[in-house]
Amino acid sequence: MADFILHHYPLSPFSEKVRAMLGYAGLDWQSVIVKEMPPRPLLAPLAGGYRKIPVAQIGADVFCDTRTISREIARLSNKPELVMENCPEEVQQFVREVDLDIFLACVITAGNLTLLRKLLKESSIMDLGRLLWDRIRMGSKAKVKAQSPREMKRMVRAHLDRLETMLADQPFLFGDSPNAGDFSAYHSLWFQRDLANQRVVQDYPNVNAWMDRLQGFGQGHSTTISADDALDVARSNNPRTLPVSDDDGDLIGQCVSITPDDYGLEPVTGTLVASNASGWIVVRQDPAVGQVANHFPREGFRLRP
Repeated sequence: MADFILHHYPLSPFSEKVRAMLGYAGLDWQSVIVKEMPPRPLLAPLAGGYRKIPVAQIGADVFCDTRTISREIARLSNKPELVMENCPEEVQQFVREVDLDIFLACVITAGNLTLLRKLLKESSIMDLGRLLWDRIRMGSKAKVKAQSPREMKRMVRAHLDRLETMLADQPFLFGDSPNAGDFSAYHSLWFQRDLANQRVVQDYPNVNAWMDRLQGFGQGHSTTISADDALDVARSNNPRTLPVSDDDGDLIGQCVSITPDDYGLEPVTGTLVASNASGWIVVRQDPAVGQVANHFPREGFRLRP
C-alpha cells in the first residue's frame, strides 16, 4: 500500500488538526509543503482545482477536506472515534458548531503583531500582501459571512467558557480519551494560543491543560518529500477499488462538479464513480499523473451535473 502523504503548510489551522490526528493515531506519513495560496501548479494535477489545504494522498487517491482525511487516518490506525459520524449525536452537533463559525471567529480575532511576524518569517512582504488580498477576495465570495469584531470576540470567550466547563472533571471534551470533537475544537485555539500568543486563552487552565495533552501525542513520524515525488506516486499507482454506491444512481458515470458550500468555492469536475453516505468519488484524467480519484465528504459540499 502506498504511503499517506499530506500536502500542507506550517501555519494552516486545518493542517494542524490533521497533524494532531496523525500524532494521536501514531502513524508514519510523508510531508509535502505547499504555498499558502494558489497557484499551486504541482498540487493542481492531484486536487483538480480544489483550493483548500490540507489535501491528503494515498497512491492515486486524493482526499479533499479534513472529513475525508480523518476517515482515512481512522481506517489506517483503527481509531474510528476520529470520524465524526462514528461519534454520538452530541459530539456530531458540537463539531458542526465549532468547525465553521467558531473557527472563523478564532482565526479572525487572532490577528496581531506576533502572528504578523510569524507570517513574515514564512514569506516576503510582497507574498504576505498577496496572501491577505487572496483571503479578502475569498471571504467576499464566501457563503458564510463573518460577524463584527466585537461579536467574534464574544463568541471566542463563550466558546472558551464552554470548554473550560466541559473539561472540569475529565481530561478530554467528551470523556477519558479524545475523539473527533477534540480535534475539531483544538486547531482554532492552537492558532490563537500557539501562533498568535493571544492572552485570552491563557485565562483558562483546563483548556490549556487539554491542549497540552493533545499535543503530547505528537504528530506522528513524518518524512519530507517533494511535490514531484508525490506526483510520481500518483503516476505509478491506480485508484483503489471503489466502494459500493447506493445513492445518485442516475449520475454515476456522468460528468459532475463538486464545490464547497462555505468558502473556497472553486469546483472540481470529473466522472462520478461512487456515491454513498460517506461522500462522493470523482475520477479525473490529468496529463501529469494519469487517472486520479478525488474523494469528497457530503457535508460541506454540493454536487451538480
